[in-house]
Amino acid sequence: MLDAVTFTPVAPDPISADPPGSTESPLLTQSWLDLAFLHWAADPADVAPLLPAGTVPDTLDGVTYVGLVAFRMHRVGWLRLPGIPYLGTFPETNVRLYSVDGHGRRGVVFRSLDASRLIPAAVGRTVFRLPYQWSRMTITRDSDTISYTSRRRWPGPSGAHSRITVRVGETIPDPTGLEHFLTARWGLHSAFFDRQLYLPNTHPRWPLHRAELVECDESLITAAGLPAPQGEPVSVLYSPGVPVRFGRPARPGGIPTP
Repeated sequence: MLDAVTFTPVAPDPISADPPGSTESPLLTQSWLDLAFLHWAADPADVAPLLPAGTVPDTLDGVTYVGLVAFRMHRVGWLRLPGIPYLGTFPETNVRLYSVDGHGRRGVVFRSLDASRLIPAAVGRTVFRLPYQWSRMTITRDSDTISYTSRRRWPGPSGAHSRITVRVGETIPDPTGLEHFLTARWGLHSAFFDRQLYLPNTHPRWPLHRAELVECDESLITAAGLPAPQGEPVSVLYSPGVPVRFGRPARPGGIPTP
C-alpha cells in the first residue's frame, strides 16, 4: 500500500472550471443546491496524515485548504431512475480536504458528512465506509441571507455543530484561480476496504457569487481531526447549485457529495 505522506504523484491535472469528460451512463444523479463554500488556508503537513493512502494534499502556491460546505442535497437517484424526493433530499454539511493521486487526478476527501436523513447516513457509513453523520439540520432563507444549522446526533462526537449564515452578493463573471481550485473538483478520493478509490463526477460550470459571512459558529472541523481554523475564512462563496452525474469507479464505491 502507498503511504499517504511520502507518496509523490505525477504532475496534477490542470485546474479546469469544466469537467474533463462526460458521464454518459451515470451511476448516480443528484443536485447540489444553495451552497455556501467556506475555506481556510491549511498547512499541508497537518492535512497529509488525514488523506487516504495513495494521495497527497493538493496545493496552490504551496498552500492547501480546509473546506466547510453547507448545501441542500436534492433527489439522489441511482442509474437513470428518477431521483428520490424524500430520502434523497436533505440538508448536508461537509468538512473536506483537497487531494491529488498518483495519476494526477485532483479530488476531494471528506472528513465528515453531516446529513439530516438517518437512512442515507447509515447506509453511507456502514455499507460504503464514508464518514456520514446523522444530524439535526435546517436551512432557512430570508431574502439574500441564508442560514445553515447542524447539530450531530449519531455517531458523534455528541454536540458537534455548525451555524453558518451568509449574505449572497453579486455574481462572479470571471472566478479567480483560487476560486476554481476550491470548487471545480471532478472526483472523490476515498478508501474502500483499504483499497484506493476514485469516483469521478461531472456537472455544468459552477455559477458562483460573492458572499459575506454573517455568522460562523462551528466545531465540525476540530471534530474531523483538524486544527481549529484561525481567523476568518480566506474565501466565502455561494452558488445556487448544479445538477451532478457520477460515473462508475474502478472499484466498488459509495454515495458521494460535494
